[in-house]
Amino acid sequence: MATGDSLDELMVCRLQSRSGTVTPCSIVIFGASGDLTSRKLIPALYHLALDGLLPEPVRIIGVARREKTDDSWRAELFEALKAHSRTQPVDAARWERFAANVHYCRGDLTDPATYRRLGERLASFEDPRLQKNLLLYLAVPPSQFGGITEQLAAAGLLQREPEEPHWQRLVVEKPFGHDLASARALNDELLRHAHEHQVFRIDHYLGKETVQNILMFRFSNAIFEELWTRQSIDHVQITVSEKQGVGSRGGYYEEAGALRDMVQNHLLQVLALVAMEPPVALEAEAIRDEKVKLLRSVRPFDPVRVRECAVRGQYFAGQVDGETVPGYRQEPKVRPDSNVETFVALRLLIDNWRWSGVPFYLRTGKRLPLSASEVRVQFRPTPHVLFAAQCGTRLDANAITLRLQPQEGISLRFNGKVPGVSTEVRPVRMHFRYDTEFGAYTPEAYERLLLEAIEGDPTLFLRRDEVETAWQIVDPIRAGWGDAPLTNREFYAAGTWGPVAAEDLLARSGHAWRNPTPNA
Repeated sequence: MATGDSLDELMVCRLQSRSGTVTPCSIVIFGASGDLTSRKLIPALYHLALDGLLPEPVRIIGVARREKTDDSWRAELFEALKAHSRTQPVDAARWERFAANVHYCRGDLTDPATYRRLGERLASFEDPRLQKNLLLYLAVPPSQFGGITEQLAAAGLLQREPEEPHWQRLVVEKPFGHDLASARALNDELLRHAHEHQVFRIDHYLGKETVQNILMFRFSNAIFEELWTRQSIDHVQITVSEKQGVGSRGGYYEEAGALRDMVQNHLLQVLALVAMEPPVALEAEAIRDEKVKLLRSVRPFDPVRVRECAVRGQYFAGQVDGETVPGYRQEPKVRPDSNVETFVALRLLIDNWRWSGVPFYLRTGKRLPLSASEVRVQFRPTPHVLFAAQCGTRLDANAITLRLQPQEGISLRFNGKVPGVSTEVRPVRMHFRYDTEFGAYTPEAYERLLLEAIEGDPTLFLRRDEVETAWQIVDPIRAGWGDAPLTNREFYAAGTWGPVAAEDLLARSGHAWRNPTPNA
């Protein structure tokens, strides 16, 4: 007779998750002297190598303007790895084996000579797969995407129709444009020299284990599908909160703001995964088709009435963890009269059969009480009879919370009787935590995303129409806010859960925000 634990093990279904093949290649990082390379990309590639997931052989080439040699760049990366590796301490011997495949190519990214030198370095590798299988990572501002791809195409390093079985792929970072028009122009630039299937637009949020688990939770558990409709769900809240301020990113934030920095990509991606219809197959295009359909179903914002369903806010000086922190206008590189939003709250409606009439509330902000990401699905209250007739609003409605970070897990909230001779009802939780069930190890998002790009699997990357549809949603919000100054109800103290205007947004529908808690 099988025990419970052994039966669970027998029931494990190991999916064919690797849709592509890992073939020997060269990974070229443009903008290699930047923070992203040292903090995220190289540590991710190092850990993939430790786990035996990188192809053999592989070469990693950094391209940047600064004067460095292979050895000096390797030494810099090793120091950064000691600070940012998820495995500590860093094994020096393993690093040396990995670093032997790391090279540096100095040059201005606007100079054709740089690409000739890069081509010569690639040609020096004996294996033809290292010369022609190229993952071209553009860790640079979007304004440089077009110029780099043009130079790569002119140098023969990027081909729309590479000779079989070789391949070249472009990986580009957000922000992907600053509005719909710029996103379309950027896409046009890239697609002059590459096919859509060669372009991998990264949103690191989609590489998070718990974000990917939304699909598993929804479509591998039959009990939830019957509940995942307007008949059962009252409303949904998606919160991505950050305790940190803008810090040294004030200059960037003055151009972007929370709407462009977080809503257009991260929050709308989570919304799509939570609300999309089941795909016809677990294949990249089938999944991406359903995400795009969902985003196209979001009711457009009317710029004239946008303040009724889109709230902005900005933090002023306050207390975070008992320490006084400055307001946004006192941060470096921020204008003293700036009206840029550091907080956004939205009320979205989805005009399809499943979700008609169900509001989706999205919010994100800097300098909130804690850093957390979660989705709370709030079910409809019980009829006003029996317990509800006596308890009224004190009888809490059921809810499912998907905690994406930290303390990743899933909670079901329902009502239970308090033990004792009196009859008292209070909310209780059934809680699943990843670290309890599976251990503490969770790979970094960039590890998964880089591996998928090497394999050529686009599932976790954004398609052109997906990016442009997201901009179609947020552009009218920006237009509606215009240059109007912030009101008193739109400011909030650092260390609080946002402006009063955000509370008003939900109160108009008889709802209230459910704030994440430190222990999930």
